[in-house]
Amino acid sequence: MMSASVVALFLLLTVMGAPIAIAMGLASGVVIVAFDMPIAVMAQRTVNALDSTPLLAVPMFIFAAEIFNRAGITDQLFDFIRMVVGRIRGGLGHVTVMTHLVFSGVSGAALADIGALGKVQINMMRQQGYKDEFSAGICMAASTLGPIFPPSIPLVIFAMAAEVSPVKLLIAGTIPSLIIAAFLMVQIAIIAKRDKLPHDTIVVTAPKFMRQLGIALPALAAPVILIGGMVAGWFGATEAAGVTVIYAILVGVLFYRRLTWGGLIEASRETVRASAAVLFIVGCAALFAWVLTIDRIPTLATEYLLALSKDPLVLLMVVNVLLLGIGMIMESIAAILIVAPIITPALMAAGVDPVHLGVVVVLNLMIGLMTPPVGMSLYMVSNVAGIPLHRVVAGGMPFLISLLLSLIAVTVIPAASTWLPNQFIK
Repeated sequence: MMSASVVALFLLLTVMGAPIAIAMGLASGVVIVAFDMPIAVMAQRTVNALDSTPLLAVPMFIFAAEIFNRAGITDQLFDFIRMVVGRIRGGLGHVTVMTHLVFSGVSGAALADIGALGKVQINMMRQQGYKDEFSAGICMAASTLGPIFPPSIPLVIFAMAAEVSPVKLLIAGTIPSLIIAAFLMVQIAIIAKRDKLPHDTIVVTAPKFMRQLGIALPALAAPVILIGGMVAGWFGATEAAGVTVIYAILVGVLFYRRLTWGGLIEASRETVRASAAVLFIVGCAALFAWVLTIDRIPTLATEYLLALSKDPLVLLMVVNVLLLGIGMIMESIAAILIVAPIITPALMAAGVDPVHLGVVVVLNLMIGLMTPPVGMSLYMVSNVAGIPLHRVVAGGMPFLISLLLSLIAVTVIPAASTWLPNQFIK
């Protein structure tokens, strides 16, 4: 009864236009009061949800991305990758994918990638004759790499919600992100040949290439240091975030010499804003999930799913369909915090590795960022590039093919997620 009440009230508030976090928190609070539960529970559950060491990584990864952006690293990275692959047909599409892949090694979030890279990429493609729909679509599709490739804020959130090793989950995202990038680049090559997309106009000479390589090297080294440190056991997820922040500051001040006190203060302000939004969602979603747990929803879900099938692949496919639908209507971090405690026990009982499950869940919900009506990537790209929303939606739809094929590959090949962390972390 409690679960039905909280879900019904949540849906009503959402339909009325309330933000997802407000709808979850208010619905949970009303149900707690209505069912004569102690009001103190609301404070206890939200504070307990935020009292998490792995969660400390979230604001630090956001801070590192802000510092890198203000140090001018994104521009240097973009120019270098243009020299590497820009001259082939449709090269700026490939540049977009590769830039997002490398920048995701410091950002950990899809919207951060779009904010830092989207306007530059889309304007460059616009100048060289690409259609806005293609530019917007590939920018959104490539941004899904941010929450999969380490560091990944959604994977850290899943680790906290499902009580899984955050280091294992972060490392697990490496190969799936490469699979996504490969599918996207194959699709770009097909579109480039079909539509005769232009070559990049950048002029590349050996001295110019070597000079740009030297300039871009600190940005290229960031994900190597991060992943290498975790694989070597030098630091965990939270320590990795701290190391990334220190590295970003040192590179911005000593190497690029573009990071000023003003830039550092502004990066801090943006970090506080972004972190407050994320942590507010975490607290409200944790309270919502607790109400469901009190009503034995995780236990009932486990019984139902195992009655449906005990085949791990069948259950994963069922979860894929469920999450693709949830991703269309719910913010991704809130969805992770609500869904993870419900489905994880059932799938683990069926033999699914929780690390594999975490990657599948996050990839599903990142695809949801590109799908209306709630897909935040759609609105972000529309805003940064000045492209009408309906054209952004039209541009993103073809690239769902590559993302869905990647999802299928990651789902049916557990080793894509589990092999790398199992090699280094026992």
